[in-house]
Amino acid sequence: MGTINDPQAIKDSAEKHKSKAATAKVRDVKFTTVSGKPVELLYTPEDVSDINYLSDIGFPGEFPYTRGIHNSGYRGKLWTMRQFAGFGTPEDTNQRFKYLLEHGQTGLSTAFDLPTLMGRDADDPLSEGEVGICGVAVSSLADMEILFKGIPLDKVTTSMTINAPAAMILAFYIAVGEKQGLKSTALQGTIQNDILKEYIAQKEWIYPPKPSMRIITDMFKYCTKELPQFNPISVSGYHIREAGSTAVQELAFTLADGFAYIEAGIAAGMDVDDFAPRMSYFFNSHLDFFEEIAKFRAARRIYAKRMRNKYGAKNPKSWTLRFHTQTAGCTLTAQQPENNIVRTAIQALAGVLGGTQSLHTNSMDETLALPSDKAVKIALRTQQIIADETGVANIVDPLGGSYFVESLTSKMEMEAEQYFEKIEMLGGVIPAIEQGFFQREIAEAAYRYQRELDKKEKVIVGMNQYVEEGEKIDIPILSISPEVEVLQRKRLADLHQSRNQEAVVKSLAELKQSAADGSNLMPHLLNATRNYVTLGEMCNSLIEHFGIYEEQAVF
Repeated sequence: MGTINDPQAIKDSAEKHKSKAATAKVRDVKFTTVSGKPVELLYTPEDVSDINYLSDIGFPGEFPYTRGIHNSGYRGKLWTMRQFAGFGTPEDTNQRFKYLLEHGQTGLSTAFDLPTLMGRDADDPLSEGEVGICGVAVSSLADMEILFKGIPLDKVTTSMTINAPAAMILAFYIAVGEKQGLKSTALQGTIQNDILKEYIAQKEWIYPPKPSMRIITDMFKYCTKELPQFNPISVSGYHIREAGSTAVQELAFTLADGFAYIEAGIAAGMDVDDFAPRMSYFFNSHLDFFEEIAKFRAARRIYAKRMRNKYGAKNPKSWTLRFHTQTAGCTLTAQQPENNIVRTAIQALAGVLGGTQSLHTNSMDETLALPSDKAVKIALRTQQIIADETGVANIVDPLGGSYFVESLTSKMEMEAEQYFEKIEMLGGVIPAIEQGFFQREIAEAAYRYQRELDKKEKVIVGMNQYVEEGEKIDIPILSISPEVEVLQRKRLADLHQSRNQEAVVKSLAELKQSAADGSNLMPHLLNATRNYVTLGEMCNSLIEHFGIYEEQAVF
């Protein structure tokens, strides 16, 4: 940041202060971030002396976007407030969507149940006991029609958290728009579609990496032409962090995945500026307030530099990292669940101060069950209080220039770059996945943190400190009736009877042929969708050509 007053005088004064502090009484705790990085007692201009303000920090809305991607921050537009919603039948979730919109939510975020995430229909034998439990059950266009009934898709942006069968779910969504009389060009939203993260952390895959990447680049090509306002991917560090990674690992592994998708798109013959502006990202906001803010700022800076300098992007929109943030589900406790309201508020504030474009706040009861109406409304109100009552939306990057935050931002950038070098030495992201690199790194980080908790070197209030013996949890818990599975199976049985079976067979044959001849899969998936071919039928037809991924054990 250049010379500030007399640097030698500042250095001497800082040393004197640290010497005095060294003799003072210090609490018997580890002064580190949640990720285990040491934190100095004091930060001064000396800690940022090698940072050039114009080239490393700059101004909001200008390269390298450390201070945010918009010149006016939230003065022009607040972040989109989304609450992750999905449970039971499509009717159940449709009601929750409308409830959230009525209470001020500005975008929808859809959670699907495990069978849907795995590309299985509700009547699949392996779906038994899981239908509608952790999200909404969607097996066909008929379910999707109910899910968005009465919700104009040209007025509301929708985020859909699904990966291996993302192409099929996107086809369902496009078809619902058509039935509402909308052109695909009017649809806005995001589909997660991040399969590399699944191999690394969440483990919900179907096909091996190579065909999975082909499906994603097909979606890039299709969306660039047909859905110009829709984000065909949301590269997700959230689940990497939930699996136990450190903040730097989340930062580095997420961006490494993103760059792998960029390279795949270029290799598929696309100009980087044709698809990169519609790529989005998804980060976790964890417990360590300043570490999270620094992570977001470092992410923007790294991304801008790489996109311009390595991938040759010329459109400034290709340089800007746009991201959604969700507060950390793994930090929620079943013990004293009301404490989760406080945790979520602090994590949400870090996301806002870090410059997020979209935010989900977890509900206090999510560690126990799917959130109740009351809990989800409190979580939404948390965002509204931050936006309207705290004043933090009045200024862009208010922590910019903080000696600690700027120093931590630069350190995280440096450590992320070191990870990029390791991944490159292993041959890239997919070879690194196949060698178990990411999985081992995350497992080791999770083990270290758990050891710190066990030793009480790190404190979680109500869990390993300030514990209340004999505590009774007195909050309403949402439960999913077994009747949900019965209803969904019946709906599928009726669908099988009512649809045009000849059209089903023909569209599946065309889909298989597309998989074999390398043509874009999306038009064939959309045609199958219109003929009410089910999710499981589409996924299984592609398995015949692509196969199923089997992970190598990592020890």
